[in-house]
Amino acid sequence: MSDVHPSGDTTRPSLHLTADSGWINDPLGLTYRDGQYHLFFQYVPDQVEWRPDCHWGHATSDDLLHWTEHEVALAPGEGDDGCWSGSIVTPSEGEPALFYTTVSLDDAQIGRVRVAHPRAADWNAWAKGEVLAALPEGVDAVAYRDPFVFHDGDRWRMLMGAGLADGTATALVHSSRDLRTWTFDGELAGRHTGESDPLWTGRVWECPQLFPMGDKWVLTVSVWEPLVLHYEAYAVGSYADGRFTPEHWGRLTYGPSYYAGSTFTDAEGRRGLIYWLRGVADEGRRWTGANSIPHLLTRAGGVVAAEPHPNLVALREPGMDLLAGDAVAIAATADIDWQVRPGSGGAGLVIAAESGEEVLSLREAGGSLQACTPDGEWAMPLDGGSVRVVLDGPVAEVFASSGCMALPLRSAGGLVVTVTSGSHATAYGLKAPVTAG
Repeated sequence: MSDVHPSGDTTRPSLHLTADSGWINDPLGLTYRDGQYHLFFQYVPDQVEWRPDCHWGHATSDDLLHWTEHEVALAPGEGDDGCWSGSIVTPSEGEPALFYTTVSLDDAQIGRVRVAHPRAADWNAWAKGEVLAALPEGVDAVAYRDPFVFHDGDRWRMLMGAGLADGTATALVHSSRDLRTWTFDGELAGRHTGESDPLWTGRVWECPQLFPMGDKWVLTVSVWEPLVLHYEAYAVGSYADGRFTPEHWGRLTYGPSYYAGSTFTDAEGRRGLIYWLRGVADEGRRWTGANSIPHLLTRAGGVVAAEPHPNLVALREPGMDLLAGDAVAIAATADIDWQVRPGSGGAGLVIAAESGEEVLSLREAGGSLQACTPDGEWAMPLDGGSVRVVLDGPVAEVFASSGCMALPLRSAGGLVVTVTSGSHATAYGLKAPVTAG
């Protein structure tokens, strides 16, 4: 199995976006246009720790998996102390518009919404425009940011992630006919931090995203308690006239890494999410942070599930079958289909470095998938027998029908995978791209 890491560098992912240097976090505005994907991301270019004077970085890809980094698209200045998260729309008439959170260091939790437009067709640089929206008077909020703009068939809507002083996490909504003049319409949806049935959704919603899936709408939110990042939650429900009515709440992500989900549609019109991966960093302190591989979403009734984008399968080399007790060497980047017999009572998948040190172990235990690395232990529900494990140097993404989990790994060089009783697996190496950005 071939090593797909550029220049043999297995300390850096090859299928997950990382910056050449500096800090990155939230993925933003992933858009397919003119045969190419454009992905933007929160970026601090000159250090490996977060700082409020964030930029918008920019990268492009032909396949959503191999990225070429470009120059900074948007930087502080011209009235912005920081350019925080937002979204991009490409209306059928008129020019593309980038909506971002402009922050002042005096109170970075309460942002305002500013627009920018591309200076050229390559989207490498954007010209800043007006401030279009701010927290309305009389709304007592502890956070207001992350504009997500979409058209609902009647008008443009802008969701803002927010939290009210009384403990209600909420998405506030503004509307517009022309993307220039915006009116505050109130609350799209909200939920108090005291509610926990069937799921706790925090004190603030960051990065709210709303989109149709079949005959329902899906709201995704990043669950935030001041200064603590938790997980991605979702609600399936109905939407009309700027109001969303949840019918079922669920949890999309588990583990220590996924956050700040950003929705997109791919070249085939399929709906997906891409995340910031926390805790992924270069030991040499050149870069910190990564974006996940894009996830494709499916919905069955009130349940939303995710799987790796299908483009990943096109990179698979011939697979190797592993029965219980088998151990085989694999590359640092691999895609593993692991089949677990329900109720097997401890079926496991163990991934170790060539030295023998365990990098990651997964174990089925009473309807739960237990994950263990040298840095901690985590769990997520497991209601079916099929698990997908994508390994990419210092990153593992684990997918099941009941959720997904991302885990930073201590990984370098080749790996050895072992399957224990009650399960079997097929391990695929992943081909290197013809060109690597």
